[in-house]
Parts: sequence; C-alpha cells; structure tokens
Amino acid sequence: MSVQIVIAGTGTDVGKTVFAAALVRALDGFYWKPIQAGLNGETDSQSVARLSGLDAARILPEAYRLSTPASPHVAAEIDHMEITISKLMPPRTQSALIIEPAGGLAVPITRKLLQIDLLAQWKLPVVLCAKTELGTINHSLLSIEALKRRAIPILGVAFVGDENVDSQRTICEMGGVRHLGRLPYIRPLTPDALHRAFALNFNVADILGLEASGP
Repeated sequence: MSVQIVIAGTGTDVGKTVFAAALVRALDGFYWKPIQAGLNGETDSQSVARLSGLDAARILPEAYRLSTPASPHVAAEIDHMEITISKLMPPRTQSALIIEPAGGLAVPITRKLLQIDLLAQWKLPVVLCAKTELGTINHSLLSIEALKRRAIPILGVAFVGDENVDSQRTICEMGGVRHLGRLPYIRPLTPDALHRAFALNFNVADILGLEASGP
C-alpha cells in the first residue's frame, strides 16, 4: 500500500489545509477529508483542489458532508445523520494519501468517540501542524502528549506562521519530536507561491524517511 499520512492540527484554523495542499502536490498524491462540517463557502477539499492544482480525481469525496460549521458530533445531529466508524476507514489509493481530519485532536466525532481515538485505530503516522503564535507551546505539547499516550506515530511538527525560534525549539525539544519546517504566511496565497514556499522550507524525503517518535 502507498504511504498514508494524517495532517493533524493543534486546533482549528492552524493552517493544516494549506499545508496538506502543499504536501499532496509535492507527493503527487491523493487528498481525503473524512468529515466536512460546514458547506457554505469553499470547503477544505475545494481549497486543496485549488491550491494543489491536482486533477479533481485526486481529491477523494468526503465520507460525510455536514451543513453546520461545528464539531462533527453536533453537526451530524443537526443534519439528523449518524456517523459510523466503518465509513471512516482510510481508502486505498495508487499513490500517497494525505488525510486531513476536522479541527483538533480532541474534537468529538460522536458522543462516544474523539477524533484522536479514531487516529489510534488507524495507527497512521501524523504530521502535527501548529501555529507559531502565542499559546502554541501549550497546545502543541498537549497534542503531542495525547498522541504519544495512544501510541500514534508522530513524524514531526510543521509550523505555520511567522518565525518564532524559541517556541519552535521548545516544542520540539520538550515534546521529543522532529521539527519538519515552517510554512510562512503567504500573501497572496496562490498555488505557485505555496509550492515555492513549501519547497524552500520542507524536504519531502525527510518527512517520508523519518522514524516516528515512540509513545
């Protein structure tokens, strides 16, 4: 089976969709958003399609499309839908699959299952996306601890935002994880500008070749 990588975040709006778009283009792979909560405006799958420039067939359909921009368990209840784990198993693809869950790790998928517990069932390697802004040390270290407690392999942390050397160093040293690189804010955010920024700040071979950190 081709490599499968989960792009997780320390919270919502940390930049993991943009990072996922850059990585899936670099790998010439497939992208899958298992649950989309919120359908007004551009969805994450549509953003990745636009920013990656990949063929539409490389953007796999979501397992669930929920109308309300909220935690999946609430959004599903509003839509009178029941989320079942069997529909959330990663699909097989011909090349690398980049998976982007909704929101942060402790987001409830149902009233009995957190997103991180689903990741524990998958046992797939995770790239943790974290902002470089104030508060990132706390959010990042808690996320790393939660992943390690469940023996979920961590490829490393991809930072998003302006340079913050001390925060980035502190997170990686105290969390015992790899610093994969930092994606700066890109204005205007275009497919070519994203591709160039990713190539300058990340090494795909390193991401794929790293050994995951232990629990």
